[in-house]
Amino acid sequence: MTNTRVLLVDDDSNERYLTRKSLEKQNCDVVSAKNVTEALHEIDTQPFDVLVTDLNMPEAGDGFAVVTAMHHTQPDALNVVVSEFPDVNRAMDAIALQADEVLVKPLKVEELPEMINKKIATAESAAKPKETIASILNREFDLVTTLWLERMKQVTELRAFRLTVAERTANIREMVAAITERLLSGRKEEAADHACAGAIAHGKLRFRQGYTVALMMQETRLLQVSIFEIIDQNLDTVDFTLLLPDLMTIADEMNSQSIQSVQSFMGAQSAAALSPLTSGTAKAAPLLPIR
Repeated sequence: MTNTRVLLVDDDSNERYLTRKSLEKQNCDVVSAKNVTEALHEIDTQPFDVLVTDLNMPEAGDGFAVVTAMHHTQPDALNVVVSEFPDVNRAMDAIALQADEVLVKPLKVEELPEMINKKIATAESAAKPKETIASILNREFDLVTTLWLERMKQVTELRAFRLTVAERTANIREMVAAITERLLSGRKEEAADHACAGAIAHGKLRFRQGYTVALMMQETRLLQVSIFEIIDQNLDTVDFTLLLPDLMTIADEMNSQSIQSVQSFMGAQSAAALSPLTSGTAKAAPLLPIR
């Protein structure tokens, strides 16, 4: 709470003193007011990060006037209302006046700084600019790939292939790019309406590398899990109004790409079976590490 500016409003001089000292120990810059008139003057003349106000000073509900003034004059400030126990129900009405917290007297002043810290952190998190899943995937593509490779190391059958990282990740950038393009299109297009060149090339490549259809589906599942993990890591900035439709679009696009890859794989397999020049496909090497 270093340099946090707090307006403390309370007509009880003893409680005002104790609360002020508790906040100042946390390096807060505290301005005190003993009534509504003084509080309104301070709100009009200088900026604050936090308001801590008693509800009754001495008239019932005087704190409402202070909260209302702070909300309209300094809307980014955190508003905390303090109330005697019999007035808790009335104090809860302060929430409708944009109070962020209602505390019950006797106030535990030593807990107030921690509570304010949490509220400020929550407000700062909520204020972070929202971004689309498409922009997150574009920004975090390398991390998606890293997570995907790490997951494949845990699967014995996938780990067994003698492949470099470049050979293993070929076409993945194009496939993820197709997902972001679907997201940016507003999800109007159906996946079935678009061929994904990366997915088609991926199926042919995996046939040449000696994969099976089952292993292709396994690595696709791991890629989807890695994408969802990146989204989960960025939930504090995700636009939640688009989250569910975006997740549905990702699942739909990846399902479409899987179908195209399998069709391409089986086409290459059929062509190889009919060709007299076919020399076979690469075989899996036992338990060789991913390079």
